[in-house]
Amino acid sequence: MKDENQGTGALEVGTAVLGAARSALEDLQGSWDPQKVEDWTRMVMGRSGRVVVTGMGKSGLVAQKIAATLASTGCPSFFLHPAEALHGDLGMVTSEDSVLGLSNSGESEEVVRLLPSLLRLGIPIAAITARPESSLGQAAAWTFGYRLSQGEGCPLDLAPMASTTLQMIWGDLLAGSLMARRGFTRDLFALNHPAGTLGAKLLRVGALMHQSWPVVDPHASLMGILKVMTEGRLGMTSVMDGTKLLGVITDGDIRRALETAEGPGANPLSLTASGIMSRHPATIDVDTLAIEAAGEMEARKITFLVVTREGTPCGVLHIHDLLTSKVL
Repeated sequence: MKDENQGTGALEVGTAVLGAARSALEDLQGSWDPQKVEDWTRMVMGRSGRVVVTGMGKSGLVAQKIAATLASTGCPSFFLHPAEALHGDLGMVTSEDSVLGLSNSGESEEVVRLLPSLLRLGIPIAAITARPESSLGQAAAWTFGYRLSQGEGCPLDLAPMASTTLQMIWGDLLAGSLMARRGFTRDLFALNHPAGTLGAKLLRVGALMHQSWPVVDPHASLMGILKVMTEGRLGMTSVMDGTKLLGVITDGDIRRALETAEGPGANPLSLTASGIMSRHPATIDVDTLAIEAAGEMEARKITFLVVTREGTPCGVLHIHDLLTSKVL
């Protein structure tokens, strides 16, 4: 039996897929209602709960992505599988939550069966669907619709393609609106992405520095300096007079001081911190981006920076901290 799509080339299929998505996106760009998005955003911001995102099948997969995007950009959110919700997981939804339901047809059985319970509990419902007149669209106080004037773009016109693209776009649009209203910052993004490379680069020096670090006074003996540096495990110590930074001592500073003290009758053990230290050490402000600190270390070919707050030392940032946090 001959396959009904036999002979259909990649160019023809690709043109159909791209054309369907492009047509739907162009239509959405000219038809979406900013006020409706603003109203939904205001509602979410006015509640102490989470945005519960739900959907079945491919829409469910998009719903999972939207929930993840919301959570990572400052809006507490989670995905609720509608079938599991019908068997007890609905108990995860609180009276302070709101629901965002996804269904291209607006008639997905599992999602529709959830609606009476959600409405009875007084949970605000929003919907992303191609059919505002559907059961889901009618139950929702906010319906974010789209039109597929060229269908899905699927060669069989069966698999969700353009529809899931539009659902994803709506999710990003809503997440972006919430980010703007919350005043979500790069620093907050970094805090929500502690294991990510991008998040690490957006961290401030203060989030990575050692708040306790090796310190000696200017009269400290060589043996005292070595003891403090060994215990500090940073390969350095700062030399402080109260809260004033006088200098720093590294392994290299000690080696150079010992070489200088090799003269006749000299006693290296008589060396003190003030005679060993490097004056005018490199410092960096606590609010500087970690990636900028990395550039400073690379430019100076050094392994640490003394961190200051309003000119007063408050920590030490070591290159290992940047490596561990994936800034480098």
